[in-house]
Amino acid sequence: MPGLMRKDGRGPSDIRPLSIRSGYVSYAEGSALVELGQTRVLVNVSLTDGVPRHVSGREGWLMAEYNLLPRSTKDRKERERQKLSGRTAEIQRFLGRAFRAVLDLSLLPNKTVVIDADVIQADGGTRVASLLGGYAALHIAMDRMVNLGKIDEWPLTEFAAVSVGWLGPGPQGQDQLLLDLSQGEDEAAWADLTVVATQSGDLIEVHGAGEGHTIPKAIYYRMLELGLEMVPQLVRLTHNQLRASVS
Repeated sequence: MPGLMRKDGRGPSDIRPLSIRSGYVSYAEGSALVELGQTRVLVNVSLTDGVPRHVSGREGWLMAEYNLLPRSTKDRKERERQKLSGRTAEIQRFLGRAFRAVLDLSLLPNKTVVIDADVIQADGGTRVASLLGGYAALHIAMDRMVNLGKIDEWPLTEFAAVSVGWLGPGPQGQDQLLLDLSQGEDEAAWADLTVVATQSGDLIEVHGAGEGHTIPKAIYYRMLELGLEMVPQLVRLTHNQLRASVS
């Protein structure tokens, strides 16, 4: 596998260029435009008063919305005005669970945090880009809350996400594992995972499945380990870009 080169020149364990432009939207409490290779996602964080009925007012709530914009894909995608597709609903639930796991909502009583992830261009990894951008936008929003004296403790756990793919056995019979799949690689993969974890290595969620193939347990564990090894580097990259945006 060390000799495997991808179409864009990356090695198997290389991620695409990552750019995070924080504060992209002036009106949002936090915002970030994320570019992960050719995938581009705009993420905005809004804080509103009140929580849903099922939530105690003594703590807050977080919800996520995800959309593919009409020309984010090769063929124009219709806006989902009346009913969400199964894929969109699944991704929204996934994003919401991940963000709720890393934000201490007890420090935001009677507040609802809304994370809007709008895909401008999709070339694989839109969930990953939404999570990386959401973390950056949340970091900005929470930093403002702390500086304004609205919360006394830092509420956000450092985390990141990355996709991992298994392309089956290569020409020499070795199983090919790739980090950060582009669209073409995702379509060719026998299995793909989105690994979401904290900086310290605690798992938040693993999302994925085989694509017409079962996944051997040993391959699954290798995919998981490869993703976990990349998370600390992605956290550092994100923070570097956050610091650069305010310098």
